Amino acid sequence: MTRYREKMQSILFLVTFVVLSPLMSMGQRLAVAWMPSGDGYYAVEGGAIVQYALPGQTKTVLVSKEQLTPPGGSALTVNQFAVAPDGKKVLVFTNTKKVWRYNTRGDYWVFDKASGKLNRLGRTRPASSLMFAKFSPDGKRVAYVSEYNIYVEDLASGQIKQLTFNGNRKLINGTFDWAYEEEFSCRDGFRWSPDSRQIAYWQIDARGTKDYLMVNNTDSIYPFAVPVEYPIAGERPSPFRIGVVDISSARTTWMQIPTDTVWQTYLPRMEWAPDGKELIMQQLNRKQNKSNILLCNVQTGKSQVIYTEQDSAWIDILPLWDRDYSYGGWDWLNGGKQFLWGSEKDGWRHLYRISRDGKKETLITKGAYDVMDIVRVDEAGGYVYYMASPDNATQKYLYRSRLDGSGREERLSPEAQEGTHTYDVSPGAKFAMHRFTNHYTPPVTELISLQDHKGLNGEDLVHAAVAKADKQSARVEFFQITTADGVTMDGWMVKPQPFDPTKKYPVVFQVYTEPWGQLVTDTYGVEQNWLYQGDMAKDGYIYITIDNRGTPCPKGRAWRKIVYRQIGRINIRDQAMAAHEVLKWPFVDTSRIAVWGWSGGGSATLNLMFQYPDIYKTGIAVAAVANQLTYDNIYQERYMGLPQENREDFVLGSPITYAKGLKGNLLYIHGTGDDNVHYNNAEMLVNELIRHKKQFQYMAYPNRSHSISEGEGTFEHLSTLYTNYLKQYCPPGPR
Repeated sequence: MTRYREKMQSILFLVTFVVLSPLMSMGQRLAVAWMPSGDGYYAVEGGAIVQYALPGQTKTVLVSKEQLTPPGGSALTVNQFAVAPDGKKVLVFTNTKKVWRYNTRGDYWVFDKASGKLNRLGRTRPASSLMFAKFSPDGKRVAYVSEYNIYVEDLASGQIKQLTFNGNRKLINGTFDWAYEEEFSCRDGFRWSPDSRQIAYWQIDARGTKDYLMVNNTDSIYPFAVPVEYPIAGERPSPFRIGVVDISSARTTWMQIPTDTVWQTYLPRMEWAPDGKELIMQQLNRKQNKSNILLCNVQTGKSQVIYTEQDSAWIDILPLWDRDYSYGGWDWLNGGKQFLWGSEKDGWRHLYRISRDGKKETLITKGAYDVMDIVRVDEAGGYVYYMASPDNATQKYLYRSRLDGSGREERLSPEAQEGTHTYDVSPGAKFAMHRFTNHYTPPVTELISLQDHKGLNGEDLVHAAVAKADKQSARVEFFQITTADGVTMDGWMVKPQPFDPTKKYPVVFQVYTEPWGQLVTDTYGVEQNWLYQGDMAKDGYIYITIDNRGTPCPKGRAWRKIVYRQIGRINIRDQAMAAHEVLKWPFVDTSRIAVWGWSGGGSATLNLMFQYPDIYKTGIAVAAVANQLTYDNIYQERYMGLPQENREDFVLGSPITYAKGLKGNLLYIHGTGDDNVHYNNAEMLVNELIRHKKQFQYMAYPNRSHSISEGEGTFEHLSTLYTNYLKQYCPPGPR
């Protein structure tokens, strides 16, 4: 389930510091394309691909803009790129098109440094149809997906060889269906073998998955349906197969992976073992509360389970909390005899060293804190680098621990820099791209020497930015609030400017509340309401956000998983009880209380308006899940169980169940082309509100997706609608 907050933070970062990442980092949070040695990095500047040597930051042009210009054409726009293992060729991704949420389809070109030639791959394939192209380890070939089949192209001869032949919209080779992409971050669905002779790939069989039909009423005189294979909660997931195809013969050997033929299972992670003789993979049961790690012999296809973990709630796979792994990767140690693994089994998210046979494990990180991201594994140096914040869940710092599990964790982020840090650590851990922000310091990025955490060339940009920043000028106030249930939550608040404590002001709550969104973070601009036209503080609003239990804050397993089978109840009660405490503040006008949110936040808004109508007088819900039984099976079943077993929990957590409770002013907004939270879900709620004779305002945006961003004038219209409604029904200013 998407989050608007994440989108806006990404935009803020890109505006501040843009270095295009290589193809292997596509879709990840990484900002730097490191050279394999770790002594430099690649970047795109002025249409050229350049490299910087460190520590001196000496710049050389790897591929010029002129070299990236096809004969008789215009220079390529470099959206992503990758350098071949031997450094002699460069792969460029351009002319990209969106597949669901990300631009993962486009054209690929290869520039050969020795010959100076620029060649487009897949010349026999349709334009902008190639996906996930990547060099073979020996640099002689490139493999890619086009129209659901896998191809390999010889770079010397230009010969294209098709490796799979049965792909279509419903039988998907080398990539994934909507649900896998959205909920497991699975997009790139094939892996080169270490010897460049084979490719392992997913095949997703969506033939039994029902289509959601989105109706396009605007692009033709006659409406037409746009189908999306979309398994809702309770529906069987699309079955998978893992195949290993031989490049020379195009023959596929299918791995023998045990599965539940009735309920089905998931396989969100798969990689080659270092010896090239086996695949390692993670398999989840349908409920996603049991995880098996398997090794598969690629010649025989036989598999064995080497490591099993169970949880009474659910198990989060690594890509869900560490975006570095969204496009694959497995951290092997000791020459492939061990690997790194993450688990919450002791109550906190910690890292373990697991033997290849799964019989021995060593706890690496220890203590009452969560590992938030794995930044770099430096086996030669003996450390794993990761993000954590043991003392303040709104912040983030760099730590390292010894890979052998000895000693204590070591904080590397300077003590004087309180806030949110981001690092991209180079191979070998000598250098890092360091980004810092807090609620009063705009984002600043610098290259540092990691050993002393000093800026290269004597430029300590972050230190200077923190020294310059005026903490007293910050409008955001962070606070903690404890409810009548004894739950203590983090929040932030922006008071009106000017503020008179003897007056009473309206409050606008921004909410998300679900397991995919933490909103209370110590970051610059966290208080910005990007939908509001104007300045909420200057107009006279109190603006508040609070993170309830169940949100992915680094507060331990119990905090995050208490909402299992209780989404729509526990998280909603936490928000309402926190609001109840806020309403006790003497400067709050209890007659002017508004709440709004997008996606899961829209669902929370509806639930709060319906279940606690005496608190919330005005609500604006955008792209909300109104009925949990309409949302996809991977997300909804992970957190709520199976409707076949506990359907009542889905009903009791859904806003539609409580629609009759509406008393206040509701603005309900949805895009008819939403492939995430489908439009029929909205009409079900509209029907229910009508049945109970509830008056409300409703805006449907034709053919707009979950982001409601398509089409000329859309954002301005949405923003104006939002602002005018809020001002009309929750008037700003003191009284």
